[in-house]
Amino acid sequence: MVERIIRVNKRWILPKIPDEDVAALSGTLNIPPFLARCLWQRGQRTSEESGRFLSPRLRELGDPFALPDMDRAVNRLFEALAEGHPVVIFGDYDVDGVTATALLFEFLRDHGWRAATYLPHRLDEGYGLSVEGVDNCLERHPCRLLLAVDCGSSSADVIVQLQARSIDAIVLDHHQPGTPPPSPVAFVNPQRLESSSPLRDLCSAGLAFKLIHALVKEGRRREDARFVKTDVRLTLDLVALGTVADLVPLTRENRILVSNGLERLRATPREGVRSLIQVSGVRSSLGVSEVAFQLAPRLNAAGRIEQAGAALDLLLTRDKANAFELATGLDLCNQERQRIEKLIATEAVERARREMVDGQTWFIVVGDASWHLGVVGIVASRVLREFHRPAIVLGSDGENWRGSGRSIEGLDLSLALRECSDLLIRSGGHAMAAGLTIHPSQVDALRIRLNHIAQSRVTPEQWTPSLLLDAMVTSREITLENLDWITRMEPFGQGNHAVRLCLQGARLSRTPMRVGRDNRHLKFQVTDGLGSPLDAIWWNAPPALPNLDRFDIAFTPSVNEYMGRRLPQLSVLDLRPSADAS
Repeated sequence: MVERIIRVNKRWILPKIPDEDVAALSGTLNIPPFLARCLWQRGQRTSEESGRFLSPRLRELGDPFALPDMDRAVNRLFEALAEGHPVVIFGDYDVDGVTATALLFEFLRDHGWRAATYLPHRLDEGYGLSVEGVDNCLERHPCRLLLAVDCGSSSADVIVQLQARSIDAIVLDHHQPGTPPPSPVAFVNPQRLESSSPLRDLCSAGLAFKLIHALVKEGRRREDARFVKTDVRLTLDLVALGTVADLVPLTRENRILVSNGLERLRATPREGVRSLIQVSGVRSSLGVSEVAFQLAPRLNAAGRIEQAGAALDLLLTRDKANAFELATGLDLCNQERQRIEKLIATEAVERARREMVDGQTWFIVVGDASWHLGVVGIVASRVLREFHRPAIVLGSDGENWRGSGRSIEGLDLSLALRECSDLLIRSGGHAMAAGLTIHPSQVDALRIRLNHIAQSRVTPEQWTPSLLLDAMVTSREITLENLDWITRMEPFGQGNHAVRLCLQGARLSRTPMRVGRDNRHLKFQVTDGLGSPLDAIWWNAPPALPNLDRFDIAFTPSVNEYMGRRLPQLSVLDLRPSADAS
């Protein structure tokens, strides 16, 4: 029965940390020992490192000119400013691309550049800096300088075609460079840096901030009055929005940008963002979860179902009535996206389940000509969560199949697709997420090859999802004061997961009760006999708790506020029998 209840058979991992190091860090910073373990595990192993982590400050940001070709990008843009010729920002249709495009357009427009924007249509022009998209862009906005944002790293051929038309290109992107890499006037991509660089994890919204910062520094060096009073901090609301939405690690530079950007976002003067918050129904303090699950999906819905221009217009508008109209439209678009996604996800999971019957499926590839290209990435994430296998989900653009993939620890998806380049028309992306275009006749060959690649590279342990824990605790340590300390570890997200603790030898102290819509959640109370009983909630819980006298419980701690009372609460991640459970 326990196997049914612990549905995914997760591997609990609690790294060994030297007790003397924990004691030293705890004593120096005057923090609880379990919090010192959390910091140590995140690489913050001195009081100086931990202090910077707990108080991320903008002054700790690195020099924007440390990015590859940043000086060349800045010089070319100032040349365009001096000569008065137009700059077209060719963006991407996801939240990262749209926020980066909005940031750069606002800045260039307000500081004297002749700027225009172009976002490709997902269904008609495909992903990234495509030939079709560039042709349509230049027909609408003739220019001598094209700034490709959140795309272009796998578009060497398109860059060559631009050069043949006497058009310079700057690529500002964070995706892994293709083979061969592009050769624009400036190729600003942190993936070209050493893996130890604190700038390497920046997404395109972060890169847009860096470019703006670099332009301001150069403008002041040139004693240009237009840049003297520019405050780059005013852009941080959109930087945080794009960074959280793109699921890049919230560490190092990103942690500083998001931590400070969320403060700006909560008080943003942008009418479009304020209307988006309103229609999204955000009722609590705006944090990473609210951005990721309420704001970002509505902005993304425009590019998935219709055209991303509506999302860009929303971020740029200064008219309150127009902002509310655009935000309401995006909300309706998101509802349609959810309906389509649910239908396709049900079909894709069922097809994947049939693939998994033989037990020898290491990489899932499913597709259908009728599946909407705007949701295949979300569906791929759903398939991955269901089976813990890397997955690609494909739909048709009429002639070819286009799709999106998601991967697991141990398999670099972008690299794997490059090793299948002879089967593909194009591909690009990250280690954990990538897109591709393929002729339908090659799909079976792709499935076979990716299965071989995955089987050879992923270790046996990595086929089971892991649950990385921070520390073992007793109920005496789960106090409101200690939970207030945990909030200083925020913002939580990719690369800085919410604090995960383990209570050993727990017993039920109150009968479990089903709550929520369709009784999907389970509330109960536990005790380890060392402190007061603790309330626990298991979201989307299994049918029943294990019939055990004692069990270990993995959880994230939180504060439940109800009718003026604040009480500690455990958000359950998993249960397992204690060593001496009966």
